[in-house]
Amino acid sequence: MVFKSKMKWVGLLGLVLSAISLFVHFLLARFTEGGVSEYHSSITIFPRRTIGESLNFSKTSPMYRRLWGPVRHLESLHPNANPRGHYADPGSDTSGFIFVRIQGGFHEIRNSICDVVVVARFLNATLVIPEIQSTTSSKGISSQFKSFAYLYNEDQFMAALSKDVKVVKTLPKNLKGLRRKKNIPVFKVPYSASPYYFKHHVLPILKKHLVVELVVSDGGCLQAILPPDLEEYQRLRCRVAFHALRFREEVQELATKILHRLRAPGQPFIAFDPGMTREALAYHGCAELFQDVHTELIQHKRHWMIKRGIVKGKLSVNSAEQRLNGSCPLMPEEIGIVLRAYGYLWDTIIYVSGGEIFGGQRTLIPLRAMFENVVDRTSLSMPWELSRIYGREANLVDRNPGSPPMIEEEMKIEAWKTAGPRPRPLPPPPARPKSYNIEGWWGWVAESDNEPDSTVMELRTNAHKLLWEAIDYVICVEADVFIPGFDLDGKGHPNFASLVMGHRLYQSAASKTYRPDRKEVTKLLEEISDHLYHANHTWLMSVRKNLRKRLVDGLIEASARSKPLSFISHPVPECSCLRHDPAGKSINATTSAHASTSTSHSQVLAALGVVHYCPAWMENDLILQSKDKENEETLDEDDSTSSGLFFWKNNGYHEGGNGDLSNKEETQLEDQEELEGGER
Repeated sequence: MVFKSKMKWVGLLGLVLSAISLFVHFLLARFTEGGVSEYHSSITIFPRRTIGESLNFSKTSPMYRRLWGPVRHLESLHPNANPRGHYADPGSDTSGFIFVRIQGGFHEIRNSICDVVVVARFLNATLVIPEIQSTTSSKGISSQFKSFAYLYNEDQFMAALSKDVKVVKTLPKNLKGLRRKKNIPVFKVPYSASPYYFKHHVLPILKKHLVVELVVSDGGCLQAILPPDLEEYQRLRCRVAFHALRFREEVQELATKILHRLRAPGQPFIAFDPGMTREALAYHGCAELFQDVHTELIQHKRHWMIKRGIVKGKLSVNSAEQRLNGSCPLMPEEIGIVLRAYGYLWDTIIYVSGGEIFGGQRTLIPLRAMFENVVDRTSLSMPWELSRIYGREANLVDRNPGSPPMIEEEMKIEAWKTAGPRPRPLPPPPARPKSYNIEGWWGWVAESDNEPDSTVMELRTNAHKLLWEAIDYVICVEADVFIPGFDLDGKGHPNFASLVMGHRLYQSAASKTYRPDRKEVTKLLEEISDHLYHANHTWLMSVRKNLRKRLVDGLIEASARSKPLSFISHPVPECSCLRHDPAGKSINATTSAHASTSTSHSQVLAALGVVHYCPAWMENDLILQSKDKENEETLDEDDSTSSGLFFWKNNGYHEGGNGDLSNKEETQLEDQEELEGGER
């Protein structure tokens, strides 16, 4: 009896301990969801030290200002997309409804939405919330989101455009029924169509049928450069791109979380967009940059583009010549070399947008070797955080099960089983399954000339990529420094990086946005190809001068190269204004001591075409920081050690940079020359 009572107490104790254990596990799970991810990101990813601790320079030091400070010639530029003349609200009587289906990737969708809003305003039509083809229910996404709402905030979109265009969520019931029966006019709008096309082709049909459907692909349906009398429509594009198009709340929250984790160590960071997509590499003939199976994949895509008339050139292109001409992306290694040469330390945080770039993570190995803190979306978020933004998705099953074995094969196997004693023939080998996962996702290249159709899982992943790019977009726009590896897509149009640069130009024109001249950078890298990681002082200064010069020269060049293809990649001068002092003079021309600087400043603004001054109500909100407006002659005065930072984590210097007094003076003189002519 005593033994039985003891066993009861032991069993009861076990139950109590089990209950306590479960309770503790629930608490830990809750704590993990709430804050461990932030703790993990801020402690294990980044070192706990401030920027430049090894060289002891603060945020007010000249070197810090050179690396992270604003571009002085652009500090008087501010966003102003409000109407500047008479601008009537949309009336209740419209010409009809415009229903739009948009095809393409992230940057093409964003460009197209801006265009269709302008078209709706131009035709005095009611715009139905556009349907994004990549995020329809047939693509395997969560049923809780409609197409547009999967990526963007519908309510914000409608509210922000209430004074511009009448926007509704769906067609009226009678018109919706006609669309289901395919009884409404459909226009497959050509890329960059003129206002004349819409006025004389679309508008008459719209008035007749009260509804039209527009199919928009290639990243836009309206020409980027509009006549001067339609300039208000350009500002409408800015209001759509930079104010109305807000991402879905869950996506925006996660992007903000990742941004906070990036800034948790208390140091600025660089955002880098490689721009290395298979389509872009194929279009520009850059297949031989890889020399492996990726080359074959790029060539296959180029052949496909040639057959469809997207590419006019030959299949075989000399990639080395294309690279020297600046037609190929800068590889991550080359970007890393340029940044180290400019003076960024080995512990600088670099956020790589785009996640898995074409060529795999191995292409980032040299960049990770040069910079300790190379991170991306996946390293700054937990898997459950990313899964949450996808919503509740159905489990996908294989809708194409393998075909049953042929009757003849079954008979052979049965005959083998019923055969007499050994020796007897071996059974026929099983048929090789037609799944291209044997060699990876690219296994089909070895077996077929035709790329297999996308599975539902792949279509779902493509929809997920839009959300990933939305997160990257927010972070790149808010980054302290942004540098692209490439700024063109697989059709020769401005890509994701171009849209980021346009948004940064609108939102904070003076923020550091490098636009490297790929041809010049490649030429400089070829000069030291034999000793790539041991450059001399002269070469370092050439790289620094070139990169610094491109802060403004690259911007002016974009106005002639990118803007004719995508307005929102360069929304200046239509959506910007100049700040002026109470006396009506430019802030950089207040003293005769800054006369030469003012001349250079006015030349930059003249080249950009900015002549409109900010309204009075904006002047009261702009904070003048006179301390940051010092003459930049002092900007690099204490930067003599930066030339010795090239690829060294400790206090070692590159060859020829022994840190003596004469070398310091020489560096200061060269920095002085750079300041006088670097930014213009």
